Amino acid sequence: MGCFTFIKVMMILFNLAIFLGGGTLLGVGIWVTVDGQSFLDIFGSLSSSVLQVVNVSYFLIAIGAILLVIGFLGCYGAQRDSKCLLMMFFSVVLIIFIAEVAAAVVALVYTSLAETLLTAVVTPVLKEKYGADMKFTHIWNVTMNEVHCCGLNNYTDFTDSPWYKEKGTYPEPCCKD
Repeated sequence: MGCFTFIKVMMILFNLAIFLGGGTLLGVGIWVTVDGQSFLDIFGSLSSSVLQVVNVSYFLIAIGAILLVIGFLGCYGAQRDSKCLLMMFFSVVLIIFIAEVAAAVVALVYTSLAETLLTAVVTPVLKEKYGADMKFTHIWNVTMNEVHCCGLNNYTDFTDSPWYKEKGTYPEPCCKD
C-alpha cells in the first residue's frame, strides 16, 4: 500500500467517523426535540447531567447536520478523488476553524464583562426564586452538586432567599466540604 493510498483510506475512515457522529447527534437532537420525555425516561436515571441534553436539542441538531455534511464531503470526496468535493470540505473546515478562533478571542476579551453581567442578573433572581420555585430550586441543586459549588458567588447568594427565610439555613450543596 502506497503512501497516497494510506492517506486516502485514513481520510475516508476519519470522515466516516465524523459522518456517523454527526448522524448520531442529529438523531438524538431530533428525538429529544420531538419526544424529550421518553429520552429522559430512558436515560434520566443514568445521570442528572442528562437534563442538559434536553436544553440543547436544537444545538445538537445544528451541529449534527454540519458534521453530517462535513463527513460526507470528506468521505465521498476522498473516495472519488474529487477535487471539487475536497475543496468544499477544506473550505467548510477552514471556515469552522476561523469561527472557533474568533469565538475564542471574543470569549477571552469579554470574559470579565460576561461575569459582571451574569452576576448582576443571576444573583437577584437566585435571592428571589430559590426556595419559592421548586423547579428553579431543583435545577440549582443539581447544578451545584455537579459543579461542586455554592450559588453563583458563594453562600451569601442565598441570604434573604425564600429558602433561607423558611429553613434558616443554606442549601445542602453549600454545607458540603
